[in-house]
Amino acid sequence: MGFLDFIFGAKKRQVETYLNNGAVILDVRTQREWNKGHIENAVHIPIDELNNRVDEVKALNKPVIACCESGVRSAKAAKFLNLNNISAINGGGWIGLKKKL
Repeated sequence: MGFLDFIFGAKKRQVETYLNNGAVILDVRTQREWNKGHIENAVHIPIDELNNRVDEVKALNKPVIACCESGVRSAKAAKFLNLNNISAINGGGWIGLKKKL
């Protein structure tokens, strides 16, 4: 097992663990990006709105897998959610995440 396999395998296992615990997918891309395609049943809250809508995420009462286009915004979202006592991980880009589901 190479280093990259170790890193990406760990991320895949983390996503699987969250899904097994009833996690919700949170897509933090813009409305325009969302309209071009998204994961079925994902919750859509653009990153720019997350601060004002964090109570909506808390009300879900579930762990969160954040995703975006590349994984940069979802990393910020996961960090923000964790700071707000919401169990969240960065699922990375939505297309790659969709393949793991």
